[in-house]
Amino acid sequence: MKSIKSVSRFLFVCLLTSAVSVKAQISPGVYHTEQESDGQMIHHEIKLNSNYFVYTSYTTSPPNFIKTVGGFYTVKNDILKVNLEFNSDYETNGATQLALPYAMKGRNLVLQTADELTFELSAKIEQDLDGQWLFATRGPDKGQERRGEENSRKTLKFLMDGHFQWIAYDTKTFKFSGTGGGSFTSKNGVYTETISYFSKDNSRVGASLKFNYRIKNGDWHHTGKNSKGEPMYEIWAKRQ
Repeated sequence: MKSIKSVSRFLFVCLLTSAVSVKAQISPGVYHTEQESDGQMIHHEIKLNSNYFVYTSYTTSPPNFIKTVGGFYTVKNDILKVNLEFNSDYETNGATQLALPYAMKGRNLVLQTADELTFELSAKIEQDLDGQWLFATRGPDKGQERRGEENSRKTLKFLMDGHFQWIAYDTKTFKFSGTGGGSFTSKNGVYTETISYFSKDNSRVGASLKFNYRIKNGDWHHTGKNSKGEPMYEIWAKRQ
């Protein structure tokens, strides 16, 4: 049985041969699998759309964030190549790229790594706010300076098929500042997050937070109270 430490490195130990040779494009979506390690069940999650890939691992009993990596990807010759924008273990392994042999088995995604892992595709759920968003500025919108794609310091929100994740990072220094994620609903102006992992505070796992939202001129206006009970107003811009 492998340790959590070895499992957390699994995306960086890639085999150049594949036991599965089904050639197919990867279907966009959210993929999950579980793996037992030292008596704990480790959850592995992949979120990907047409060009962006995010992998995260964590445990829920007890709650513990393990790692996350993500960036823009391409696929060629059954190799999924990722140019990382963030890597929570960068200070340890210095990785800025991934090259992952993969195969599709029906709706499942198989990654050929130190351990062959088979990820199941989650159900498709379309909701308001689906997509990728970059933090732009604090509200209300009064023409203040905004953070944009050209700014190396980013906070990304990735919402897809009822799953959310935010990641704060710097693409120039590769400094990783934190992440959190879980499930979400967004309907009739009410956005609710239920936390499954939080790198800064494992005790927050299981908490549900409600906010108000509206789309104005293409931006997501996100209002309510933060985890400290203080009023907050954030404006997020859709990432193209």
